[in-house]
Amino acid sequence: MLSRLMPQQGNFFTLFNAHAEQIVIGSRELARLFAEFTDLDVRAKNIDRAEHAADKITHETIALLHKTFITPIDREQILQLINGMDDILDLMQDVAEAVVLYDVRKVTAEATQLGEISQMCCERVKIAVGLLQNLREPASILKTCEEIDRLESDADRVMRSAMSKLFRDESDIKQLIKLRTIYEQLELITDRCEDVANIIEGIVLENS
Repeated sequence: MLSRLMPQQGNFFTLFNAHAEQIVIGSRELARLFAEFTDLDVRAKNIDRAEHAADKITHETIALLHKTFITPIDREQILQLINGMDDILDLMQDVAEAVVLYDVRKVTAEATQLGEISQMCCERVKIAVGLLQNLREPASILKTCEEIDRLESDADRVMRSAMSKLFRDESDIKQLIKLRTIYEQLELITDRCEDVANIIEGIVLENS
């Protein structure tokens, strides 16, 4: 009974890292989906599997937060971080489902490039999350967050160019609508990665 009343500090960083691993798994499947554009159902199912695994980790994190008296970082920051990470995988799932449900028949170089940038962003999210446990080295974390910001800007430029080309050259209205949606969702993945980077920057600046 007494042990239950003593201050506790849950191992949130282990859960963050496990979630980030699922983000990277999902991003690699998504990048391969656009790069190879084969086995679309398989890729979508693999992303769906990663999203469900990440959902369980999110729920476990929130449950632990309710049970933990002392947390390693601010409670609100823990909630923001895990929910922000969850949003990344939710969007990847949306993109993969859209490709399958919309019966997209061909992929563009711009969609492939956005998939690659999304993967690079997600890999850096994993790096930044992994470094959070050691706030004595804030420069490394902030450098990784800056890389995510730059990649998000790259994705913005690719999407603007892709949209311009799409509305200029695509005569099939259905194909135009499908690709516009795919482009927007892919770019949103990098936006959500940037959101997570901003949360991490806030944690670093408040705790270093």
